[in-house]
Amino acid sequence: MLYASALFIRLSAIGDIVMSSPIIATLRARYPEAHIAWLVQPECAALLEANEQLDEVIIWPRSRWRELWRNNKWLTLWREIRSFRAHLRARKFDLAIDIQGLLKSGVWAFMSGAKQRIGLGSHEGSQHLMTRVLDRGDDGERIGSEYLHLARQLEWPVDDFSMRVALTDADRAMAGNFIKEHKLSQGYTVICPFTTRPQKHWLETRWIDLISAVNKQLALPVLILGGPGDKQAAARLQQRSAGKLVDAVGKTSLREAAALIHQASLLVGVDTGLTHMGIACNTPTLALFGSTVPYLNTTHDNAQVIYHQLECSPCRRRPTCNGEFTCMRLITVEEIMTSARQVMSVGQSS
Repeated sequence: MLYASALFIRLSAIGDIVMSSPIIATLRARYPEAHIAWLVQPECAALLEANEQLDEVIIWPRSRWRELWRNNKWLTLWREIRSFRAHLRARKFDLAIDIQGLLKSGVWAFMSGAKQRIGLGSHEGSQHLMTRVLDRGDDGERIGSEYLHLARQLEWPVDDFSMRVALTDADRAMAGNFIKEHKLSQGYTVICPFTTRPQKHWLETRWIDLISAVNKQLALPVLILGGPGDKQAAARLQQRSAGKLVDAVGKTSLREAAALIHQASLLVGVDTGLTHMGIACNTPTLALFGSTVPYLNTTHDNAQVIYHQLECSPCRRRPTCNGEFTCMRLITVEEIMTSARQVMSVGQSS
């Protein structure tokens, strides 16, 4: 079937949108003349807005609607939802693909008016809003495996199924100025210690020791990245590292952070979107996992997952270790430094 207009729906989160990014180029290769749009929440939109293979990024104003709900502004909320629905239907989508598979995403596939609505692993009732539901496949060890599986089931070309974060000239310029200002032009390591759940964190004392080891053994300064909500924790690391840390937490946009990651010599991070960006940017990357294991196969020789599987692994959102987080404690600075030398050596001439 030939599609003139198609809508992807993946509302959040940062890492998932990075991992699903290859399907944009895949659909474009299959339908080069189609109008391709993506529905996303505001905080993740920047990851898509510079992608020249997308014709449109549509923002789902979730935060505003929640505020209207909390303030009992029912009529305004209803009018905005109705207007948003009309906005979607005006595009006359032939195809809507819900790659998130939740009710909150499936509703908008249905509301789009697309005759063909495909859901990836749809549940929570969203499966009943689809015309076709596809499973997520069984190769969970590969990063973004479910999206590759989707493309194959739809018979889209997958010769090059690489993640990508598209940047603008302004993003690159900001990164260049930051690097020059902080004297990082001879190389630097990025660390991404922050994420949403404590069971995915590495120990703060280990980060301090790692910063020192990277300074001394690799002769590289260390740059820390994170969001505005991580500023307090970053300041604590900055203080404990005795000024050996360049702090960019909360000072960059998502794409500016990606531009800094792209120029880095090494990235070390926990299971968070910025870490997955490292792989997408082809930066030597070490991803530290414990309670979650979304992938072990990074598809890049210069990227590794460090993970110590226990009987309770992966516990995901339900840790049973009473806050010990043993799986993360088993990751040592020495192990990271050994792996860092390995990933940094990839592609270097002997």
